[in-house]
Amino acid sequence: MTVDDSKIDRYAVVGHPVKHSRSPMIQQFFAQETGENMSYGLLDASPDDFEVVVRGFGASGGKGLNITVPHKQAAFGLATELGQAAVCSGAVNTLTFRTDGTIRGDNTDGIGFMKDLTVNQAQKIAGKRILILGAGGATRGILAPLLDAEPAEVLLANRTLERALTLVKEFETTIDFSACSFEDLAEREPFEIVINATSAGVRGENPPFPPSCVSSISFCYDLTYGLEGTPFNAWARKHGSERTVQGWGMLVEQAAASFEIWRGTRPDTADILSKISV
Repeated sequence: MTVDDSKIDRYAVVGHPVKHSRSPMIQQFFAQETGENMSYGLLDASPDDFEVVVRGFGASGGKGLNITVPHKQAAFGLATELGQAAVCSGAVNTLTFRTDGTIRGDNTDGIGFMKDLTVNQAQKIAGKRILILGAGGATRGILAPLLDAEPAEVLLANRTLERALTLVKEFETTIDFSACSFEDLAEREPFEIVINATSAGVRGENPPFPPSCVSSISFCYDLTYGLEGTPFNAWARKHGSERTVQGWGMLVEQAAASFEIWRGTRPDTADILSKISV
């Protein structure tokens, strides 16, 4: 029996590079779990080719795209309609191609992060002192829901202080939300939740954070992930953190939120989370 490919809804993830992405595995797992008739592939597009690749995928009948590094802000500019999370973050990680030719842009990073942090990892946010390391696109995607959860304090630390200050000014909040340089962290007491949104240590260098910002009270979360752990996780454990996790759960949960946008049903993430390193 042959399968009519024209009846299979096509989705993909776009990045550069992208061959390492686990998104196809995750989305195909969701499709099998929910009985949805869809395929999901990889598209490698350089920044110069990004718009052509995206529009070509939509014009050829593609239904939706996940967007990863370095294209999330470019995707924001391509969308003709934006969800609230995308507006708040200034970035898009989910595109939906509609039959009328419009392109919907959403950002599920914050939803995925908060679901993993508060449900899968059972962390309470309200009243906690939180440190975020890095002021780039990854941080932008998680800030709004994190601030909405009413922590006692959020400190945004970055190698370049000006960039962190600029990001702080973009968010109106009654929460104690401020910025500092990595060096200034040496003057602060350990934080209860520490979130790494940098690539520090991936090239073998020592992470540039003062060890005093973590201790046995610190729950440390790396937004990145790897089969053998991450340099940040190793650094945090070395300096006293008794619980560190990497971003596998966020990856799965944001993918589930994208799947729900596209297919109208929310897949159960528990089974796949039990099969991958978290």
